[in-house]
Amino acid sequence: MKDQSIERIDKALDQFRIEIPSWGFANTGTRFGKFIQDAAATTTAEKFADAGEVFRLTGITPTVALHVLWDMPNGLDDVSSIRSLERKYGVRAGSINPNLFQAQEYKFGSIANPSAEIRRQALQHILDSIEIGKALESRDVSLWIADGSNYPGTQSMRRRIGWMEEVLAASHSALGANQRMLIEYKPFEPAFYHTDIADWGMAVLLARHCGPKAKVLVDTGHHYQGTNIEQIVAWLLHSDELGGFHFNDRKYADDDLTLGSIDPYQLFRIFAEILSSPDGANEIAFMIDQSHNLKGKMEAMIQSVVTAQELYARAALIDFKRLAELQDACRLVEAEECFRSAFWTDVRPAIRAWRERRGLAADPLQELASSGYVERMSRERGERNRQSTATYA
Repeated sequence: MKDQSIERIDKALDQFRIEIPSWGFANTGTRFGKFIQDAAATTTAEKFADAGEVFRLTGITPTVALHVLWDMPNGLDDVSSIRSLERKYGVRAGSINPNLFQAQEYKFGSIANPSAEIRRQALQHILDSIEIGKALESRDVSLWIADGSNYPGTQSMRRRIGWMEEVLAASHSALGANQRMLIEYKPFEPAFYHTDIADWGMAVLLARHCGPKAKVLVDTGHHYQGTNIEQIVAWLLHSDELGGFHFNDRKYADDDLTLGSIDPYQLFRIFAEILSSPDGANEIAFMIDQSHNLKGKMEAMIQSVVTAQELYARAALIDFKRLAELQDACRLVEAEECFRSAFWTDVRPAIRAWRERRGLAADPLQELASSGYVERMSRERGERNRQSTATYA
């Protein structure tokens, strides 16, 4: 590999950071049940311990996304304990994720519920989450709204738009000077007739209604089959509406598979679109959002982090100046080869050297295996995990 290519990779890797989710270390499952893992985290402290180990091995995951009800059930009262965990395990609290889908009151929606009282409850939870973010000095409050309906005629879609605008605008007004609100979209699940924020256009309109601190959050699993996600990214970049990503992979729907396991070329194309923009990845939050029933939690997380790093490095190798010239001349085959050649480049030796120069594990996954960390956690946590129920109540 030429020195110029190595310099590009080093520059890209020095700036690339990706957040990991606390819930990726815990026992989770499908709608039908879950399979227990002995090494899975059972407490917030254990999630921080696992996240700290991933950061130690990879060097690029300094923050942990927190789910308010799962990680901070006492709200602001848990801030001091989170601060202690940050100091102990060397990772910081990242994005704050309110839970607007779990309470029984949200059966017919949260911020779009026909009940004004339930909408106020949902708003208060968002406002509490914003205050948690302020206390933890976390920039992003990420909102996934599961609201929708399953049958035609059972809800007024237009009235629900107005209710969402009201709640989200009030939430935006409460944001601190350094905070943002990221609005996520999803075409279906759990709602199957209509979802209140079903695509990126709806998310953009809501963000614009709220104000400049509201941006759109793209989850790569939240699209119909065959969707050109990088085109969505191009539009969001062009209109300055892109706030961040939740990365995972999918074969059929929102499968939450290990990043890059099904279509690594898609993530490469997304990174290429970002790096081709004048501002690059500035202010864009990259986060992994996946949980695994079959793969080991730690192994799957490190696989995803390493894959994201490799694909980002490949995208950084694209000669965008040359590519633009070929595009403008409509030299199709040459343009495609200019683009594809970067994807097919084996960047692993360069990344390995980058890690070694920075005192990191040359092979994070192999280092995890040889460290005995997973085995130790299995011994410490196994009994508690086995005592937990393997099916949903």
